Amino acid sequence: MEDIIFGKNSVMEALISGDREINKILISKNIHGDSKLNKIKELARENGIVFQFVAKEKFIPYAQYNHQGIIAQISPVQYKDLDEFLKETKGENLSVVILDGIEDSHNLGAIIRTCVCAGVEGIIIPSRRNVQVNAVVEKTSAGAINHIPIIKVNSLVNAVQKLKNSDWWVVAADAGAEDNYYDINYKDMNFALIMGAEHAGVSKSLLKLSDFKVKIPMLRNFNSLNVSNALSAIIFETVRQKLQK
Repeated sequence: MEDIIFGKNSVMEALISGDREINKILISKNIHGDSKLNKIKELARENGIVFQFVAKEKFIPYAQYNHQGIIAQISPVQYKDLDEFLKETKGENLSVVILDGIEDSHNLGAIIRTCVCAGVEGIIIPSRRNVQVNAVVEKTSAGAINHIPIIKVNSLVNAVQKLKNSDWWVVAADAGAEDNYYDINYKDMNFALIMGAEHAGVSKSLLKLSDFKVKIPMLRNFNSLNVSNALSAIIFETVRQKLQK
């Protein structure tokens, strides 16, 4: 079972204190609004925390708890602020990975493990429409989660703009790109690599902001690579180039 906080009072106090990183708040559609619930929603909005009204069936795994129809899912890590990350991260040939719409916890865990092995400085994820760091992610990463900053942002578009304003180049993986991933010179720039979900790819708004779009050439007409495998191919090409410098 993932780490949770349950019950109106406990969830509200966790939001007020800010001591725990909350991924998402689940609220049963069956409970009626009152002052505490309204305060929880208000605090969640102020802190950019997603809350979702769900059917009572979603609470079956938590039946042993006196949850009162409200549960906060807790992250096992402290997320990093992007502005703070950019202020602290200085140097040449730096890299970050941006994940756009990754839904599978095992994929995220594998990506984190690969990024640590490849020396990536940080991983940026959106607060919505992307899996958050949970117990499955932590286990799949085999401890790598503790060796890299995970940066959660409300808007990937704004995050990319901040990176570009700080002289980072942006590379997006796109199956329809003209350039192969190994055609780009990664050695002389700080860059952010955007990876999208298998079924949807990188969003059009992020592709528009990208300085480079790259693909992984396929020798057979088959479904694209799993996103964690695709990331490995691209990110270790950047490592190969750096080691040649």
